[in-house]
Amino acid sequence: MERLWSPWRMAYLTNAEKPEGCVFCRKLAEENDAENLLLHRGRRAAIIMNLYPYNTGHLMVIPYQHASSTEELDSDTLTEMMELVNVSIRILRRTMRPDGFNVGINIGRAAGAGIAEHVHIHIVPRWAGDSNFLTILGQTRVIPELLEDTYQRLVAALQEELGTPPERAS
Repeated sequence: MERLWSPWRMAYLTNAEKPEGCVFCRKLAEENDAENLLLHRGRRAAIIMNLYPYNTGHLMVIPYQHASSTEELDSDTLTEMMELVNVSIRILRRTMRPDGFNVGINIGRAAGAGIAEHVHIHIVPRWAGDSNFLTILGQTRVIPELLEDTYQRLVAALQEELGTPPERAS
């Protein structure tokens, strides 16, 4: 039997003391962007890496406002979120050269939202052939790069894209 190792997940699985409240609100309130894989802070929304990505470079745009659906957000927030989606696509094109993207919002658990209480937009880079036998039959994805390495590449690309200072992409 072949084994795929992902020892980094054990800390999450065995952490009996799950913090209270919304994980996104907590991450947005904290100051440690690198540890939280938070790439960019806009005025109304932020770009963050998915801790459990569908593919390498899987990003999310999260509004600061805690809302479970887009219809609860004002037009300025929605506009900034879509602008950050486009920024995300541009930096992923430049750094990872994907063949395409899945961009989507899952509103509610029935629609597949893992964190249904805080709406967010997924940006998932895709490559021709990235759904192979392992993904289809084994329902397993292989992420070929450490999240921290991907974070560093994307922060550098964001700094170039937006002209933000090197010490913090915000």
